[in-house]
Amino acid sequence: MKGYLVLRVIAKLVIPFALLFALYVQFHGDFGPGGGFQAGVIIAAGVIFYALIFGLANARKLVPPRLVEILVALGVVIYGGVGVLGILLGGNYLDYFVLSSDPVHGQERGVFWVEAGVCVTVAGVMLAIFYAFAGRPRRPDPE
Repeated sequence: MKGYLVLRVIAKLVIPFALLFALYVQFHGDFGPGGGFQAGVIIAAGVIFYALIFGLANARKLVPPRLVEILVALGVVIYGGVGVLGILLGGNYLDYFVLSSDPVHGQERGVFWVEAGVCVTVAGVMLAIFYAFAGRPRRPDPE
């Protein structure tokens, strides 16, 4: 897409706002529609849009496949870690009320970290799927 200057400029303007919107969706998920899944998909969509405009090789330099694998595992560790922390503090698995001296603040903290784990995992999985399909060689058309 080197010849499409307008698309490249628009992408450079839109992608940062898309990522900022993903952060808004992530942090607003406690109070309204949104949360970790939606934010993770928006983040992945921003990187996929970057790959479509600037090329898959450039996207893989920006977000290397090894980082994508780490993100998938890291999100699961964050999610599970919140549950284990609840057990260590004397509650049940994913019992957020024990995460703070005030149960309401514990609930907020727990939901925040669980949603953060979901966001990281979803973004990583979506990018892993995109890299797997976009990077495979094309078969010649049968005639």
